[in-house]
Parts: sequence; C-alpha cells; structure tokens
Amino acid sequence: MPVPFLRSPRRQDVLIGVAGLVGGVLLWAAGLHTQGGRPFGGAWILVPLCVMAAMEPLRRTRPQLALLVGTAALVADQFTLGNIATVVMFTDLMYAAVLYGTPAAARRIPIVTLLITVAATIGFAAWLRVPEALLIGVVTAVVAFAPATTGALVRNHRDAAEAAGLRAEQTALLAEMDRTQAVTAERARMARELHDMVANHLSAIAIHSTAALSLDDPRTTRDALGVIRENSVEGLAEMRRLIGILRASGDDGEPAAAPTLDGLGALVTAARTNGLDVTLEAVHGAVPAPVELAAYRIVQESLTNALKHASPGLVTVAVAQRDGALTVRVVSPYGDRDGPRAPGSGAGLIGMRERAALLHGTFEAGPEPAPDGGKVWRVAAALPVDPADPTRNRTPTPGQGGPA
Repeated sequence: MPVPFLRSPRRQDVLIGVAGLVGGVLLWAAGLHTQGGRPFGGAWILVPLCVMAAMEPLRRTRPQLALLVGTAALVADQFTLGNIATVVMFTDLMYAAVLYGTPAAARRIPIVTLLITVAATIGFAAWLRVPEALLIGVVTAVVAFAPATTGALVRNHRDAAEAAGLRAEQTALLAEMDRTQAVTAERARMARELHDMVANHLSAIAIHSTAALSLDDPRTTRDALGVIRENSVEGLAEMRRLIGILRASGDDGEPAAAPTLDGLGALVTAARTNGLDVTLEAVHGAVPAPVELAAYRIVQESLTNALKHASPGLVTVAVAQRDGALTVRVVSPYGDRDGPRAPGSGAGLIGMRERAALLHGTFEAGPEPAPDGGKVWRVAAALPVDPADPTRNRTPTPGQGGPA
C-alpha cells in the first residue's frame, strides 16, 4: 500500500534530495572518496553535495535550471575529494531534464552530451597518450550521455502512450456520438411510423365522432359509429404491426412487412370510406423498398391532412416514375371548411419532409392557385430511384389507377 507522503511527485523529489544528501554525508564521514590530491579537501566536499541535493526538488518543475546548477556543482566537485552521491544525483538531474523539460531541450541535451563525450574521449586520449585515458570518455558517457538517452527513450514511450490514450478517448467519443445519432435517428423513424400509421385513423374517428355529436340524426349517427368502429379496428391493427416492427426488423434495416405501392388502392378506398372524394393514378416500375415505403407514407399522410383540413371537393393522387425518380403529387381543395375539423400539429409535414430528405429527394407543400380561380393545397415529392434497379412500366389496375 503506497505511503501517503510519497503520493505527491513534489514530495518524492524532496525525498530523493534528502536521501542523496544523507548518503553523501555518510560516505564523507566514512572517508570514502572518488578521487584524491585535490586542492580542496576536508568538508569542502559537502558544498557541491548540498547544492546538488538542493536541486533535486526542482527536477520536475524547473528541470533545466536544476541541470545548469547541478552541472556547476559537478564541476566544483572535481576540485574536492569527490563524492559518489553527488555524481549519482547529477545523473538523475540529467535524466529529469530530458524527461520533464521542453521538447526542444529534450532534443538538444542528448546531442550535446554525445558531443561532450566524444570530445572528452578524443581530447584526453590525445593529451595523456595512454590507453587509460579512454576510461574518461566512458565515465563521461555513463554520467551524462546514458542518463540523457534514457530520459529521451522514456519520454518517447510516455508521449506514445499519451497519444494512444488520446486516440482511444477520441474513438470512444466518436462511438458515443454515433450511438447517440443512431438512437436519435431510430426515434425519429419510430415517430414517423407511429404518426403515419395511426394519425389517419384517429383523424377519421375525431371527425365522425364530432359529426355524430353535432347532428341529431339516428342514421347519420349510426353511419358515423360504423366508420369510427372500422377506423378503431384498423388503427389497433396498425399499432400491433408497429409493435411487431419494433420487436423484429428486416435484414435490410427497413421495417418488416412494410407497406408497398400496391397498397395505395386500399389506402384510397379507406379514404373514401372516411368521406373523401379521391382519385388515384399510379404508373410506376419496380422501385427500392425504402423509396416505396416513403412514397406510400407521403400519400397516406397527405390523405390524412386532406381529411382533416381540405375543403369539399376532389382530391387527386398521382404517382409516376420518370427521369430516374418516383414522383408523388397530391392535390386537395384549399379554403374555409364547413363542418368538424380535426386538430393538427404539423408533425405530418415534418415527417414527409424528413422521409424525402433521407432519400436525397425533394419535397414541397403549400397552397397554389387553381385553374378555376380558387386555391388548392399541393403536396409534391420527388424520390430518386437507383438506376441499377430494373424498371418496368405497368398500367393502372382497376380500383388503383385512374379516376374512381
């Protein structure tokens, strides 16, 4: 278990200095020296020792200053009898200067110590002209170059570990962002599916229940209750289907058993049952499932909006495939409406726009002048179709294409 005093790097450095000072004093008291015949003997050996020990607490915070003063103390030690503790602490200051110093100092110090080592070896060998002079170069390398090189290696490993940790954090952050975006996209998809599946049935229920309450006519009330029951059953079936989608999706990422354009006829029939005067014209080839689902939902939501907000009159639905895109166009009368109206929140338009945007298509919705001088509400979407998909034109089938 770590000692609390040693947990702080500052305290560790102070302890290193104290240990070096105590060790050096004990060596001096025992009469153990590294050299002899120097001009300053006796207690002068303690001066460089104390200076070197005083620099140890600065090895992390001011490493270059500590090395500079420590170098001066080592030079002064050469004029005394010498203490091995002073030399050992100098090697630690050299190591710390490279490890904790600036990047520029970490690059320069190993090069400088290498040059000093080479110069000392060649210079003393040429001056003394004895093989033993080479040992001076070895000692210089051990005292200066080896600690500097060790510090550079440790620093490189530390920087590499920090870079790897930073990359791991960035990867984890990106993964979390991807997860959040995936959850948000899935929630938006579920919201669109829920709205498009159930909104039309609930809108019909709201309108017909309001009519049944406002008209004191048994036959009208009975017809309205029949429509309400039919939409309630269909809405419940759609909710069960949505639950099935949430429990198990297809392999291609689209909802299992997603509606297709072949179901537009049944969709229009249901809209007529709810009181809309609607026609359908659909001429298209084979299209990808995502495009087919988006087109179906846009038509479904457009009919729901027409049921809730359109004025009396004909609603036209046209689906066609041309120029590499599947176009959807729904036009309904626009103006003041007599009779019950279901509330709207605008989520339908948002959902249709999102569906088109997800397929890199276009979507427009809004009022425009009609040929008869009035106004109509037009919904238009163009959904790109993959040109690699096979296309075949098919003519409208009874109950599905053409005016009805």
